[in-house]
Amino acid sequence: MSRYAPREWLPHERPAIPGSPSTPLHSARRRLAFFAVGLVVALTGGLGNALVTANLVNLQGAVGATSAEIAWLPAAYVMTNVSVNLFLVKFRQQFGLRLFTEAFLALYALVTFAHLFVNDLGSAIAVRAAHGIAGAALSTLGLYYTMQAFPAAHRLRGLVVGIGVAQLALPLARIFSAELLEFGEWRGLYLLEFGEWRGLYLFELGLALLALGGVLMLKLPPSDRMKVFEKLDFLTFTLFAPGIALLCAVLSLGRIDWWLEAPWIGWALAGSIVLLVAAFALEHFRANPLINTRWLASGAMIRLGVAVLLIRIALSEQSTGAIGFLQALGFTNDQMHGLFAMVLLGCVAGIVASALTITPNRMIVPSVIALACIATGALLDAHSTHLTRPADMLVSQFLIGFGSTFFLGPAMVSGIGQVIAQPRNLITFVVLFGMAQNLGGLFGTAALGTFQTVREKYHSSQLVEHLTLLDPQVAARVQAGASAYAPVITDPALRNAQGVRALGATASREANVLAYNDVFLAIAVIALLTMAWMLVHRLRLRRRDRLAARPAPAQATSSAP
Repeated sequence: MSRYAPREWLPHERPAIPGSPSTPLHSARRRLAFFAVGLVVALTGGLGNALVTANLVNLQGAVGATSAEIAWLPAAYVMTNVSVNLFLVKFRQQFGLRLFTEAFLALYALVTFAHLFVNDLGSAIAVRAAHGIAGAALSTLGLYYTMQAFPAAHRLRGLVVGIGVAQLALPLARIFSAELLEFGEWRGLYLLEFGEWRGLYLFELGLALLALGGVLMLKLPPSDRMKVFEKLDFLTFTLFAPGIALLCAVLSLGRIDWWLEAPWIGWALAGSIVLLVAAFALEHFRANPLINTRWLASGAMIRLGVAVLLIRIALSEQSTGAIGFLQALGFTNDQMHGLFAMVLLGCVAGIVASALTITPNRMIVPSVIALACIATGALLDAHSTHLTRPADMLVSQFLIGFGSTFFLGPAMVSGIGQVIAQPRNLITFVVLFGMAQNLGGLFGTAALGTFQTVREKYHSSQLVEHLTLLDPQVAARVQAGASAYAPVITDPALRNAQGVRALGATASREANVLAYNDVFLAIAVIALLTMAWMLVHRLRLRRRDRLAARPAPAQATSSAP
């Protein structure tokens, strides 16, 4: 019998989607084991990028890179993470779940081990790109294991939990990564010297080996296998992957090198447009496309993609807004543990609430609730001052953490429902959802970071314009600043210069505070406008359905002469 011949499944065992595992009945003990392995695998995949994102400043010093150069690390991860989903779905369908599981977890462990030998920026970027490939596989693998832990009646809840668990990686990384950096120097077997940032990767390596051991001991149920790869798939990938990579590079580094200053940004953006248009044009005219452009261009899919994209942009309030604001005031990760713990609690609450209330084809309600939480949190943060401390942002960040995980599961379920009816569109949906998630986060960070920079320059010019030594209050402030240097500087002119410099630093700090308040207000406006758009669309659909359900008026019959 051919290895691609369909299996005989019992009705309750049949995989919902080609390439996904079958769903046999499990004992309670086995379900608990699936949940534990799924939790470890999902967190392992998420922490790979989260540990780097939370510690870019430390890594910058370790490899001797500039702020622009170190930004290539998270960019390289997203470049490969987005595009590799084109092949992962077909890989599972053709080669089976067992090879998929063991091969990519082993790759993840090897890549993590390779991090220990990274000593320069080039090799670090290459390893991050490989990590993006393995991380994409682990996120799917964690989802499959988590869904096995739930009975058939509650499998959608398992999907929500599996998606949400991966979102816990970033707040977790911010909470404990400072302690990993303090491991100090350690010599293992007198061969390897570990220290500084390598403590992060020692932890991640241990987690990867734990996950590998778990999946080898507890294997996923088998799935159907079929021959799905075609030659044109590889041509599409060779166009799509570099196009996405160039776009990610532009979004990641545009605000650092500045959009109109670095010539490479324009060339990269032009190349990205050409490559992506060519990839989608090729797919549009294929008989059996890898990406179904016609389904992708349908109204329902466009609305889903735009909604996820806008919500991801609004969620940048947490990474670019609140965290950036506190870092601008001089706070470090170890001073914000309480804030990150509250964000983590909000994310967990969002997962639980979403799992308990999930309803198929009802994305509007959780999305509106999530957007309302984001808008409320952003408005609370919009009144920040230079005296604001992490403890003052606990409520707002809890709300945003809640919203970040509350909408994600229903959005995924909304698309999966259409994929089950048309399984050939699975890759298209995976690409759409992954691009909306990852590129939405990059675009949100780029747009809000650019907006903050522009507004900081504006507020700085407004503040400095009114700073003149002819103003008695300004002169008194300069003298007060200069007096602080009296014990160490005896020259009055030098003391006065230090006082002027201190006043300039204060003006720059206040300009940053005002700029971040503008960012918070902009995020609130984006969230509220997105919520209004979704509600208006929902009302239009209800009105259309009512008109369609209304009985046709009875036609008058003509009377006989």
